[in-house]
Amino acid sequence: MGNLSNLLKQDPRFHSALTSCMNCGMCTAICPAAEFYDYDPRKICDMVQRGDDETIEQLLKSDTIWYCGQCLSCKTRCPRGNAPAEVILILRKVSQEMGYFRFSEKGRQQVEIMEHIGGNILEIGYCVHPDRMPYEKHPEQGPVWDWYLKNIEKVAPKVGANYHGTGPGALRTIPEETMEEIRKIFEETGGMELRHKVLIDR
Repeated sequence: MGNLSNLLKQDPRFHSALTSCMNCGMCTAICPAAEFYDYDPRKICDMVQRGDDETIEQLLKSDTIWYCGQCLSCKTRCPRGNAPAEVILILRKVSQEMGYFRFSEKGRQQVEIMEHIGGNILEIGYCVHPDRMPYEKHPEQGPVWDWYLKNIEKVAPKVGANYHGTGPGALRTIPEETMEEIRKIFEETGGMELRHKVLIDR
């Protein structure tokens, strides 16, 4: 067992995620991502269980660990209660911490996610918010999105949203005390430190 293998095992999720994989392939058979990508959860679990650092490093530098959609179908179907999707989360975290994510195209996309979606959560309490998605930067949303943004103050209440309001409802303004609590959670769980590692040298 090498250093990378031991690093994966230090994650508190590891021993419940991968305890007794027998490489039956049930996870790959049920995996939606395996239908569309060169992605095989069974092989990934096998690589991790073998504990070879060179193989694990190649995995951490590859696009492969970013294909999982985290649907957890693998966990519900595994006859031994393993969770390959959680193994993927651990691999992703180590890849980010070690800087290996920069070696793959899909890995480098984490910079944008950390910057924009992570920034949104820390600044306004939402992953995605219409105020942060101008049509000029998101033309893929089509002309309906352009129209919606121009008419959001009239349309939002009609669909039950509380746009920039107080109290309950989608798109409401998140109170500052709640925002402080969100930021503290990020600090305490290591989210801020990980975000910094990903965004450094962008």
